[in-house]
Amino acid sequence: MAPDDDGLAQVRGWIADADRIAVLTGAGISAESGSPTFRDAQSGLWAKFDPARLASPEGFAADPALVWGWYASRRDGVRQAQPNAAHRALADWAAVHRGRLAVVTQNVDDLHQRAGSRDVIRLHGDILEDRWFDTCRRQERGEPPCDPASARAGEPPTCADCGNRVRPGVVWFGEPLPVAALDAAEQAARRCALMLVVGTSGAVYPAAGLARTARRHGARVVIVNPHESELDDVADLCLRGPAATLLPRLLA
Repeated sequence: MAPDDDGLAQVRGWIADADRIAVLTGAGISAESGSPTFRDAQSGLWAKFDPARLASPEGFAADPALVWGWYASRRDGVRQAQPNAAHRALADWAAVHRGRLAVVTQNVDDLHQRAGSRDVIRLHGDILEDRWFDTCRRQERGEPPCDPASARAGEPPTCADCGNRVRPGVVWFGEPLPVAALDAAEQAARRCALMLVVGTSGAVYPAAGLARTARRHGARVVIVNPHESELDDVADLCLRGPAATLLPRLLA
């Protein structure tokens, strides 16, 4: 059911009045660009594999080639996807209203950045980034670490010096979120007057806890999602519809 004009007008008023706005985005906003979500990517050849095998340090250690191949296919999907109207609306609004909007994303793609958003807080990492699976031995000796870009080709690539393997720069099951990103996201949640929660089920923590943090610190919370979410109980208002349709209308 499409949101009524009164609801949209009310949220537009809250946006106009808010000195700081935080936007928490999830898989739904990327899915509208055709970027496969984590679950969507487990199709075809990959459907038979347990997620923990494909997205955990233990799974990578057990079968590096399998995990590298799955992420190679996911990277192809990310590169083919293009920013949609929701990504562009956020970037365009932030460009006009400098310093008022913080984008926090659970997505590992670069669609916000390609749309023009700056200083995006990435809670779950960057799927297009390479980093070492183990701590570089040179770094352990206090020397500059080896560059993953110089690794020998392979599935996965390996360091010619010590054999360390390259892995994608995402947060896997059982790994903590990047400390700096989580601190920045929590600060944005505490300081904002309004939080827009866009395209996320609200089931994954600690990211989902940011909406509750914002509410505890006095912010209004608006859900933008075509489906019900686990954060609907926190919201002042739920706008049912796709982000690519609603965000341009809210941020025009």
